[in-house]
Amino acid sequence: MKTIDKFKILTIIGILFLNIETTDAAEKYAVIQKGAKLTMSDCIQIALKNSPLINKAYYNYHVSKNDEKIAKAAFFPTIGVGTGYTYNTNSSNRMSNNTDNYNAQATLSQLIFNFGKTNAQIKMQKFNKIAAMYNFDDVVLETIFGVKSYYYNVLAAKATVDINKAYVQINERNYQRTKAYFDQGIKSKIDLVNAEVNLSDSKVTLVESIKAYQNAIVQLNNSMYVAYTPEYEIASTETFNFQQKEVPVNLQKISEKKDLSKTPEPVSDATLTSKVEKMDVIETFKFKPFPYTFEECVELAKKNRPDLKAYNATLDAMKQSLLYIKREYYPEISASAGYNYRNQYNTNSFNVGVNLSSSLNILSQKYKIDNGKLQVDLAKNEIDLLEQNIYFEVQNAYINMVQLEKQIPLLAVKVKQTYENFELADGRYAVGIGDYIQLQDARVNYNNAQQSYVQTVYKYNVARANLEKLIALQQEITVNVEEKR
Repeated sequence: MKTIDKFKILTIIGILFLNIETTDAAEKYAVIQKGAKLTMSDCIQIALKNSPLINKAYYNYHVSKNDEKIAKAAFFPTIGVGTGYTYNTNSSNRMSNNTDNYNAQATLSQLIFNFGKTNAQIKMQKFNKIAAMYNFDDVVLETIFGVKSYYYNVLAAKATVDINKAYVQINERNYQRTKAYFDQGIKSKIDLVNAEVNLSDSKVTLVESIKAYQNAIVQLNNSMYVAYTPEYEIASTETFNFQQKEVPVNLQKISEKKDLSKTPEPVSDATLTSKVEKMDVIETFKFKPFPYTFEECVELAKKNRPDLKAYNATLDAMKQSLLYIKREYYPEISASAGYNYRNQYNTNSFNVGVNLSSSLNILSQKYKIDNGKLQVDLAKNEIDLLEQNIYFEVQNAYINMVQLEKQIPLLAVKVKQTYENFELADGRYAVGIGDYIQLQDARVNYNNAQQSYVQTVYKYNVARANLEKLIALQQEITVNVEEKR
């Protein structure tokens, strides 16, 4: 009985400890709750909390922050203490002598003036800290863009699955109708065979699109740094709005198999039936025009880009490093005070002094200065290169976004036109006027137009997010380097 009680107690303690560990992990890392409906903002927040790259940039910043404090500590007095015990024994044929000695000393030294060397060191570490801060901001921007692009990829993959599901239904209905026509002697065997082939092809395409959707989910989870995710949902965005119910994401059923090779069950009302359903995947495409011209984007990039600011801070640090090297020619003035006690003669002493010291290898120092100048020139060159790259990156991204923006309404019109053409071809085929090839061409064109529309909307959203990243546009959701992680 006592053993059982002990076992129960240990079990309860273990459960409590496990709960504590789980709570700590939940506080440190953002996790996805089962059945949650995640928006893009939710995904960004999860990524910002979980990202080890952001953590690395955070730690680097605080290391550089402490380096600055270490440099400032050179103005703080240096305290030294020491003690020792010595035992000596001397012996000869005539006599032997033993002595022991105990001593203790304490020193205090203070830097008075070193001709600006310490100030240069402090400023150098300060600019290194600023560079680390902007590097952190740059990693945050990259993380946000990564989540956005993969989120849009999931939405595009979802839309593609829906289109292909509807396309399978269209081909199933067409197969049933053609079979009914064939049984009544209205259509030939070749029409029935073509209907079977098109149905099989549409099912293969559906399977491939489902695989692409699952891969898109994996990429999104990776961008959020979460694994073993439970079932959750992805919400549409304003610029990527679906006419559909939310599709749960569940990669735990990734190995689940469904037989798509079976011929569909006969439909009793398929004879002489013409029914073309409109498959609007995106209800309406809404977007606010980008508020900046290309020239304004370039100026914003040069003003806001954290990587460019980090390069400029690095250049300032290199200049201070060169200044420090040049000032190493100068001596250092310091003051010191000390106290010494020796027990051998029970004596103690106190001393105060001012010291002027300098130690320098002139030839080595010359090469250090040359190297410092080269480091400054190298930092300037890196800035020039980045500024040029910024211009061309922004230019390319802006052109890409604008062109995609112009294509979207044109493709929307094309979807309507191909739908109308498909409807006419289906009606003609139903009454025996049109042939099967004409119907199939119309059906394929309608399906392809929708696929192109979805892909263009996806590419536009990614292109716009990329341009916002390149000009370092202020994000609604972000993190600060001073926030505790």
